Amino acid sequence: MNRRYSLVAPATAALVAALVVAAAAFGSSSSTKLVGTTGANGAFKITLTKGGHSVKTLAAGSYSFVIHDDSSIHSFALDGPHGLAKDFTTVGFKGTKTVTLKLKTGRYKYYCAAHEATMFGHFTVH
Repeated sequence: MNRRYSLVAPATAALVAALVVAAAAFGSSSSTKLVGTTGANGAFKITLTKGGHSVKTLAAGSYSFVIHDDSSIHSFALDGPHGLAKDFTTVGFKGTKTVTLKLKTGRYKYYCAAHEATMFGHFTVH
């Protein structure tokens, strides 16, 4: 009876170790999802959320931006430190785009290029 337990325990430990390694490898290659929306329901509004909450601060690292541009008269752009300027969508485009970016420490601004004075938001990466 002790012999059966001595064979099962190492096999179980090896399986658990393999699952932990696989989970760690998977987690390190994925990035956190941020959702940007502009022009939803024809509104002159732009948002950036993480888990349904407005983004105010983030940790430095890799992020997957999923941008929903719901109006051909709007766009979604991002400016940041060290000259970062990224146009996710442009005026005329309507649809969804996904882009992964590595964000560095600093202050960022997201905005609609056509209506920047009224459609913008800020967040800080630390």
